[in-house]
Amino acid sequence: MPRPASNWLSALPTDRLVAEFSVWSADLIRLADDMARIHPHADILHIDVADGVFAPAFLFFPDLVARIREVSDLPIHVHLMVDDAVLLSQIDQFAEAGADLISLHVENANAGAALDRIAGHGLRAGMVLRVETPVSRAAQWLARLDMLTLLGTAIGVKGQGLNPAAPDRLQEAKALIAATGRRIVLAADGGIRDTTVPLLRGAGAETVVLGSLAFGAPDLADRMRWLSALG
Repeated sequence: MPRPASNWLSALPTDRLVAEFSVWSADLIRLADDMARIHPHADILHIDVADGVFAPAFLFFPDLVARIREVSDLPIHVHLMVDDAVLLSQIDQFAEAGADLISLHVENANAGAALDRIAGHGLRAGMVLRVETPVSRAAQWLARLDMLTLLGTAIGVKGQGLNPAAPDRLQEAKALIAATGRRIVLAADGGIRDTTVPLLRGAGAETVVLGSLAFGAPDLADRMRWLSALG
């Protein structure tokens, strides 16, 4: 089974935006074709999981991750938008399916136990903040994180505009991360457009979760050159 190198996170580029592709925006009828198309350009595959309780959507499932794992050596980042009652079991299922990094929400009441469970599986850990959640709530967890993601739109709904507070929130998070002295990848998710990516990058985002901006690009290679040129 293909897997990324054990040092994949430390090997992520620091001189350009890390390219994190959201499978939610792929053509699900031709998913294998889309996975092959993005492979030369992607640094991370991003797979959203929502239970219809914590977030309004229903997606995705461990079997999908397992099948993608069979054909891709790219790091798989699973973003869990799930209720506390199923969080730990979801971590187990997605770890078994082949995830490399699992992110939970700072709003989960059992976040500490969830981070313990991720560590027990030997995986990288991330945390995500809803757009309305104060960035300061992530501070207590930073010593245990490899990635911190700030949502720029309401959770689990596609096609929204970027919240105006998103750049300031990223700057606040960047300062918190800098104070730890650790490499924690700062990510922006939601409202990712050609007009917003420069703002988010300028505010400190190391990666943005690419949906239609990448999958819908008429020329993907050209779009990725544009993203890389942002520095």
